[in-house]
Amino acid sequence: MNRVLVTGAAGRIGHAVVDLLRVRRTAVTALVLPGTAFQADRVVEGSVCDVAAVRAAMAEVDGVIHLAARPAPHRGTPYEVFGENTLGTFTVLEEAGRAGVRNAVVASSLAANGLPFAAEPLSPAYVPLDVRVPSQAEDPYALSKLADEQTAAMMSRRHGMAVVALRYPFVGGFTERLNDHAEKVAVDPALGARDLWSYLETRDAARAAVLALQVPGGSHTLHVAAPHTLAPYPTKDLLRRYHPTTEIRAELPGRTTPLDLRPAQDLLAFTAEHVL
Repeated sequence: MNRVLVTGAAGRIGHAVVDLLRVRRTAVTALVLPGTAFQADRVVEGSVCDVAAVRAAMAEVDGVIHLAARPAPHRGTPYEVFGENTLGTFTVLEEAGRAGVRNAVVASSLAANGLPFAAEPLSPAYVPLDVRVPSQAEDPYALSKLADEQTAAMMSRRHGMAVVALRYPFVGGFTERLNDHAEKVAVDPALGARDLWSYLETRDAARAAVLALQVPGGSHTLHVAAPHTLAPYPTKDLLRRYHPTTEIRAELPGRTTPLDLRPAQDLLAFTAEHVL
């Protein structure tokens, strides 16, 4: 691709995506909030909910990686979290389709299943967790991500473009976030139970997004994560202790992550490279 629009370019994954695209000599248009200091080949300031700003950012764009969002239910009122996340995704994909963009990637979240931010601990119906496991969403962020995935599917049908929604788990760099979190989970595994002890290093999160721009067509929702959990204990033991009602449908040897990563491997040829 000659030029990729990255929304939320100043965020954790956004920075890594822009860096990776630069290495690949792909021009970047960064859509950032007003007043955000950011460097890219082209920077457009504005909200992803602002049609004029998004339309301006689509100029000469071949692909879109949409990362901008309020990243948790406490990052605003329920109306702001759900409303801005869903309207932003709709606006970006609608304008991408109108501009003739053929490939788009949307950041969804493992939280779409409802576990991470639930008021009381929940357990999935079965593992390995795939996108067919019924969601138990009860917070505005989880609901917004479910809506984003449906918006992605609709926009793929509406405009005939390929749209991939990536369900990211806990994401961070080793020194920035992951090592500290892993140390805490080693002491108290309950801290990782809501995320099923899954994680993804920031550079791998960026690589998955860039790989997803190459999907030839259709709408796809995929889990992407490291192949092993960040907890130093056997996965089955953790599941039996913290999710005793969950049906275990695979062997899950050692620290195997209890997420279904096969679709991302098959469609994107993606396997995480930066692991604990």
